[in-house]
Amino acid sequence: MNPRISIIVPCYMQAQYLGEALQSVYEQSFQEWECIIVNDGSLDNTEEVAQKWVNRDSRFTYLSKENGGLSSARNFGISHSSGEFILPLDADDYISKNYVADALHSFAQDASLKLVYCKAEKFGSQSGLWKLPIFSLSNLSKNNMIFCSAVFKKSDWNSVGGYDVKMNHGWEDWEFWISLLKNGGNVKQLETIGFYYRVKEVSMVKQLDQPKKEALLQYMSIKHSEFYVKQLGSYKKLNDDVENTKDEFKRILKSKKFVCDLFFKTFFGFTLFGKYKKQ
Repeated sequence: MNPRISIIVPCYMQAQYLGEALQSVYEQSFQEWECIIVNDGSLDNTEEVAQKWVNRDSRFTYLSKENGGLSSARNFGISHSSGEFILPLDADDYISKNYVADALHSFAQDASLKLVYCKAEKFGSQSGLWKLPIFSLSNLSKNNMIFCSAVFKKSDWNSVGGYDVKMNHGWEDWEFWISLLKNGGNVKQLETIGFYYRVKEVSMVKQLDQPKKEALLQYMSIKHSEFYVKQLGSYKKLNDDVENTKDEFKRILKSKKFVCDLFFKTFFGFTLFGKYKKQ
């Protein structure tokens, strides 16, 4: 069988969740898939769990490498894949049984698509629908609204150079979507819930402190400077917008102080923001 889609599952110290993720792959209604499990230097029993699935179904493949981070693990798995399409899936999440079928049907219907994702639901320490902003390039320049498990073409992954291994503290999927979409191509969000995101008390995202965030944002702003200027305007315009906003807040605050002072001076004989006034 020649797989049409390759599902890439990096795993680092997540063996306790891996089986649930792989079960959701195994139950896909679309059958022409391969699943590549990448052990990114785990010290737990990831290999043991993975081998059970390899022995169960030949569409599962197990690979192992030294720890290099999420971008490195995804790139490693994709480089060994043979599918036309790629679906990354983190080892602690899972997908619905029709997600792959629905996504590939969308690509078949619209040749302009570069990315297909779906609605998502949280589980674990939080639950409920994951409400994400509507996609636009302008919104993407400000925040990420597409989770890592979206479907794209392997040829597009190759054309942008894959996931950037310099995004080693997080947000690698956000940076990859910008690389993938900034020069054109459409995006579709399916109306169905196809992705289930595990929320944990401790996670890579929650451990992303302010200095790391600033370093990642600085790197992205330099790498994709033309994209940010096109979507947000020049750096001078951004600075002018900030200064104008500050001036407006000062004007509003001054106006409120004036009204309060006038009220208290008239009825109580003193001001809140000025000196004491006797009648």
